[in-house]
Amino acid sequence: MSDRLVRVSVRILEKEYQVACLPEERSELLDSAEFLNGKMRDIRDAGNIVGLDRIAVMAALNLAHELLKRNRNDAIESEVSERVRQMRERVESALSRGQQLPL
Repeated sequence: MSDRLVRVSVRILEKEYQVACLPEERSELLDSAEFLNGKMRDIRDAGNIVGLDRIAVMAALNLAHELLKRNRNDAIESEVSERVRQMRERVESALSRGQQLPL
């Protein structure tokens, strides 16, 4: 697989980085670098944090927080969907038997 890797140059906060990836992942890598650059630029421009390493850590923490929040929301949505499905099956089953369900 390593013989298929291509080198891609990305620029983040005026620094150039060489990154290896599969050819089919090149576009996604460039999009990711652009997204990260925007997040880091926002943090830098806010003026509260100085130093590339600190800006990178804050950007990583913000992105991790967003990802975890999204995963939590997805888990809650999945759980709610499953409970609604179970309730619907119970109602449909009761209706097919002509039963009254306890509330």
